[in-house]
Amino acid sequence: MRIPVNAVVFEDFETLDIMGPVELFGLLHEHYQVQFYSLNGGLVSNKHGVCIQTKSFSEMHVNDKSILLVPGGIVTFELIKNQQFLDQLKTLAAQSKYVLTICTGSSLLAATGLLNGVKATSNKMAFEFVQKLNDQVLWQAQARWVIDGKFYTSSGVSAGMDMTLAFIHDTQGEKVAQLCAEEAEYIWNSNPNIDPFCKVKAG
Repeated sequence: MRIPVNAVVFEDFETLDIMGPVELFGLLHEHYQVQFYSLNGGLVSNKHGVCIQTKSFSEMHVNDKSILLVPGGIVTFELIKNQQFLDQLKTLAAQSKYVLTICTGSSLLAATGLLNGVKATSNKMAFEFVQKLNDQVLWQAQARWVIDGKFYTSSGVSAGMDMTLAFIHDTQGEKVAQLCAEEAEYIWNSNPNIDPFCKVKAG
């Protein structure tokens, strides 16, 4: 049975945040089954005109192997005020074996309290925002991505692909991760400490 990759989307999600990791997991279709979900299901679109047909959170298949993918985007600044969304996200994240967030997707998890005492990172242009949102998270200012237990969190947008390849490396082996990078013709930054955008600030 293939491992469920449950990709969360919402109105105005950041395109590459979710599509980069989905592309990489999709290269390993014999191992992973990708499905898109949103709070209420149906068609979800973003600012780039990308439309995705989704199932509702209540239909999500979660088991002892499932992976939850959570993207970001400017809209997360408002989405953290949606308690219904946060409550359901918290339940799904708690039940998933792994949770991978991209960009400000980590702010959504931080708002649920699940990252309290956990090392995590986020988009560096939004770093002050996420720090103020929840100071109980052990925010890492210089990190392309961070791994702490079942949580993988990445910096902005394209960093999600580096993180996903790191996850594939950790769970499927180095050879498989390298083959994925080669097939995608992607230059993988395999060192999480190389974070050229760590000094970028909003403003």
